Amino acid sequence: MSDAADDIAELAQRLRARQALGRSDGLIRLFDYLAACAVAGARPKEFEVAAAVFGRSSAFDGSQDASVRVAVHRLRRKLDDFYAGPGRDEPVRLTIPKGEYRMIAEPRPAAQAVAPAAGPSWRRYAIGGLALLVLLNLAAWAAFWATHGTERILSRARASTPWTQLLHAEPPTLLVLGDYYIFGEIDEAAGIDRLIRQYSINSPSDLDDWLMDNPKAMGRYRDLDLYYLPVGAAFALRSIVPVISRGGAEGQALHVVMASDLTPEMLKRNNIVYLGYISGLGVLRDPVFAGSRFAVGDTYDELVDQVTHRRYLSQGGGPSQGDANRRDYGYVTAFRGPAGNRIVVIAGARDTGLQEAAEAMANPDALKALAKAAGDQNSFEALYEAEGIGRSSLGGHLVTASPRTHVNPWTAQPNLSFPQG
Repeated sequence: MSDAADDIAELAQRLRARQALGRSDGLIRLFDYLAACAVAGARPKEFEVAAAVFGRSSAFDGSQDASVRVAVHRLRRKLDDFYAGPGRDEPVRLTIPKGEYRMIAEPRPAAQAVAPAAGPSWRRYAIGGLALLVLLNLAAWAAFWATHGTERILSRARASTPWTQLLHAEPPTLLVLGDYYIFGEIDEAAGIDRLIRQYSINSPSDLDDWLMDNPKAMGRYRDLDLYYLPVGAAFALRSIVPVISRGGAEGQALHVVMASDLTPEMLKRNNIVYLGYISGLGVLRDPVFAGSRFAVGDTYDELVDQVTHRRYLSQGGGPSQGDANRRDYGYVTAFRGPAGNRIVVIAGARDTGLQEAAEAMANPDALKALAKAAGDQNSFEALYEAEGIGRSSLGGHLVTASPRTHVNPWTAQPNLSFPQG
């Protein structure tokens, strides 16, 4: 085996170990095939890739079926993203030259050796209600509260569980908002042109992975770089931002990131405060429920208490009932992060539950009652029931609070199952 082949084999093994390709079986099959061809010194043709990776027959016609070209483009972009981010310090990188189906190893360009990692590109958000306004004026909310005689209330809240643990912890605080990715369905033959929301596809990379595993759908579903936030996030921000924007290290800024942009590395380096729907937890979902007494039911509108076997079903996801009262549920949990940092999750099945949970976490009396009921200040969870009309909360109460289980959510996750939507 030549030195170049050795390099490719070693780099390919390193990429697999770092899970740089995500979870897509199709993408991994394509990567493994091209890497094996490169190690063997072969230059596969398009129809050979189609047969070996996608099971196409000898009748494959590349002029009519672009699945191989699209798949190779997605793999090339996945490699570029890895070497622009987690693998930016790698001295040698794997790449696929444009217009070819071969994989090569090449030194990192000199310019990339000193250039900082690119930050997230600007995205277009379709944000419901006041969420965009609140995002652009987080500091204004804090100033409003401070100038309207609420500083004593805020001080009491900050001195309560879980804020005192978070605000006095060393890492900076990262506010994570549960956003949702929308992609487009375009079928000119059928006259279809619409937006799609799928819970299992919550980012462009998720869409890429799904298309790699479903190559016949390539060309029909497209990334539109479009996201939205639930309306309840605006009201939750109003309650929580004044509490966490002050009281930490002097001069410490409050940073905001969308759940779809949250990475495992961010989870290690920051204290995390999540605001959003339970269904929008993203990478936080598995660790949250790995140590929880609750499980998600048939949909994300339902939580099941695995201790009492009681089911809590939100009415917020059903058809409109005019001015009728509707019951919703908010969920709160706090626990240690993977590096000893703090994770605080304030979530709701829908808007009313999210608002109720956020208001409780900013209310000193509610926080005192929560600490008494939960027992463990470092690792606990709680469920709130809320009554509301439309998206407005009319009030609520604490249903149950308890310590989290002894399962370490970062090292030994149990088997978890979640609904697709």
